[in-house]
Amino acid sequence: MASLKARTIFRKGVWEENPVFRQILGICSALAVTNLMTNTLIMGLGLIFVTAMSGATVSALRKITPDRIRMMVQVLIIASYVMMVDIFLQAYLPEISKALGPYVGLIITNCIIMGRCEGYARVNPVWPSFLDGIASGTGYALVLLAIAFVRELLGFGSVFGIPVLPAEWVPWTIMVMAPAGFFMLALFIWVAYGLENRTTRKKG
Repeated sequence: MASLKARTIFRKGVWEENPVFRQILGICSALAVTNLMTNTLIMGLGLIFVTAMSGATVSALRKITPDRIRMMVQVLIIASYVMMVDIFLQAYLPEISKALGPYVGLIITNCIIMGRCEGYARVNPVWPSFLDGIASGTGYALVLLAIAFVRELLGFGSVFGIPVLPAEWVPWTIMVMAPAGFFMLALFIWVAYGLENRTTRKKG
């Protein structure tokens, strides 16, 4: 029964209620970090950690947190975990920390985390809230990684910094520019909904 509930949580977080292309949340990251897959992966892992730990902490404190200050408490909890991620990156991955710049700090105001804390963790036990955070963060990371794959491949001819296209390849400069993030996100949403509608028609 527990494993079935866990699968349901992950299915919703990754696909049915995906925060990026279903709820259109956290799309600033599509503009900011998806020109390189390494940066996108680190940002995704950071958000998974913060979302999962914040959800679990909010859930653990839900019965003793006064309702009138719950939003302030949630922001404080989220900010604490974001600081941990930021300090870790500065200590062990300084180049990536420098590349991500202020966007790590902006995780604090990411609507995905606030939404899961307020909409799920505040009314559910600790373990499901922890899993919900992982699922939502994973859904976010997978979409951004898909976008980053196309942008880095066409913009730099590489994947995770490893050249994969021939030397004759002419990089698409537009793909490493900010507007390409929104263009690829829109294209990804269009393809995802198209595939879902086709599957629905076949079942019908």
